[in-house]
Amino acid sequence: MKITDIAITHINPKLAERNVDKMVQFRTIDTQTIFKVTADNGVVGYGDSRGHVTMDIGDVERLTGSSPFDHINASHPVGLMGALYDLMGKYLEEPAYKLMGQKVRDRVPVAAWTRVASPEELAAEVVRAVDEGYMIFKMHTGEYYDVYEQNSAVEDVAPSGFRMHYDFNHNRSFADVTRIIERLEKSPVVGLIEDPLVWRDVDGWRRLREQTSIPLLMHVPQLGGGPEIALGCADAYMVGEHGIGMSLKRGFACAEANVSTVIQLTGGTLSKAMALHLGAVIPNVLYTVNLDDQYGEDVTGGRIEVADGSSPVPEGPGLGVEVDEKELVRIAGNPVTELPRYIGKTRLPSGNIYYTIGYPSVHRLTGFTEGNIRGIRLDIWEEDGSASWQETYDWIERRGPFMRKESE
Repeated sequence: MKITDIAITHINPKLAERNVDKMVQFRTIDTQTIFKVTADNGVVGYGDSRGHVTMDIGDVERLTGSSPFDHINASHPVGLMGALYDLMGKYLEEPAYKLMGQKVRDRVPVAAWTRVASPEELAAEVVRAVDEGYMIFKMHTGEYYDVYEQNSAVEDVAPSGFRMHYDFNHNRSFADVTRIIERLEKSPVVGLIEDPLVWRDVDGWRRLREQTSIPLLMHVPQLGGGPEIALGCADAYMVGEHGIGMSLKRGFACAEANVSTVIQLTGGTLSKAMALHLGAVIPNVLYTVNLDDQYGEDVTGGRIEVADGSSPVPEGPGLGVEVDEKELVRIAGNPVTELPRYIGKTRLPSGNIYYTIGYPSVHRLTGFTEGNIRGIRLDIWEEDGSASWQETYDWIERRGPFMRKESE
């Protein structure tokens, strides 16, 4: 069996209805790349990646004419790897995980996800996720919201056993984050903190891990993973988006060291299926993080079931989910999202408001790093046709961000 064609289609799937009025907040996630790999025997495999992924003509030509089995555990784009595993599994009439290792679980815990949100929006998203069967939820924190207020909002609505996964954006020093972690570890809903420190501060990671009972997750080990594991930097390491081969290698290495992994593959249902196949064979997987819960349509025509916090590993050939070609063509015809112009209004506890074009750089405007301003809040002021909006926008364009009191 030889690869005869690799087709790459960029699409803009519509987001879930609840996100329609939040396109500024959810900018960039409404783009996906669908890979379709065809073999000389007529078997076809599909995979997807978030964003508009491209490949050099030379790379495509090098794959064309080769066996898909030449690319097991390769470092090609994850969407292409998903299509190759889908193709190989369909040819063998076996699920893709059988090409990755020994199956260790039938269902994999899964996390819902959202963009940085206000406390009220986050609470609503948690309620939505619980209603859909999730018990884990990931969100990046942001320097323009108070993480304590966000977490209190989750505590007010989350059921017993629900866990928040906060991504702290790897942008702080040890002194900036240690007190924040100390307070959050008293919360029953905080399950894991991703990237609390800059990645290169491996000693800081080790010291923080010794001080807190909250498990720490490292996204990108700067030394490759092995040294960080040996130094005891984190309780878990992220795999998934940096290559399927590396994910399996790092996942098995973590298991041997008795530390855990979190799988993150962000795209549609095809990506989630690929993540579940990885989760079927990597021993110490805590859960997978995907974006399928944020879309209102998918090239497969649906989503994989979630119940009691987990999803089943697909048992059909390949990835175990089928692409609807008519849906792919229809979604490929969606227009590219056009975002409105908008002004950021960052409210400080004193009553002062910073006005910026777009999202603010709070640490630059105030000097304080993320998480160290209580009560901070961002409001998005989209272009509304008013003279006051245009005057404000023009002022910022000419002179830069400015601050004034609410009543002024």
